[in-house]
Amino acid sequence: MPSKIYFLFLLFLAYPRQHACVNGDATLIKRTCKNTKYYNLCFSSLKSDPSSPNADPKGLAVIMIGIGMTNATSTSSYLSSKLLSPSNNTTLKSVIKECADKYTYAGDALQASVQELLNEAYDYAYMHITAARDYPNACHNAFKRYPGLTYPLDLARREDGLKHICDVAMGIIDNLDW
Repeated sequence: MPSKIYFLFLLFLAYPRQHACVNGDATLIKRTCKNTKYYNLCFSSLKSDPSSPNADPKGLAVIMIGIGMTNATSTSSYLSSKLLSPSNNTTLKSVIKECADKYTYAGDALQASVQELLNEAYDYAYMHITAARDYPNACHNAFKRYPGLTYPLDLARREDGLKHICDVAMGIIDNLDW
C-alpha cells in the first residue's frame, strides 16, 4: 500500500507545472476551494500540503486525490487490523474483510484517477473518483445486511471523510478546462 503513495508522489513530481503560483500564495487555493462543496476541508488540506503553493489547479486536484488515497489506505489497514483481534463472530469478520477490500478498491480507483488527470482525461478521472466515493457505501450496506451488526462510529467517520475528500476533488475537476 505504501507503493501507491510513492506512485502518487512520483507522478506529482513528474507532472509539468505549466501555471505555477508564486511560492506561498494562497489565492489560487482559496479560489479553487471556493468552488468545492467543502471549502474548509479543501483549504485546510491544500494549505497544509507543502507542494500546494507551486501547483496549478490540476496539481491541486492531484494533491486532494492523494489525500483521498491516504484515507482509503489508512481505513483499509485499520479494518485489516480489526481482523486480527480475537473474535468468534465469523459474520463480523467477513463483513470487515469485505469493507477492507472496498477501501482498497477505493484507493485503486483514486490512483487510476491521477493517471487520467495527467492524461487530461478529466471525465475518466471524475468517473474513478465517483467510484472511490461510492465504495464506502458498499461497506455500510454490508453491515445493514446483518441486523445484529452495528456500523462502527469510527468507520462512519472515515466513510464521511473519504466521501468529502472525493467531493472536493470532483469540485476541483469540475472547474478545470475540459
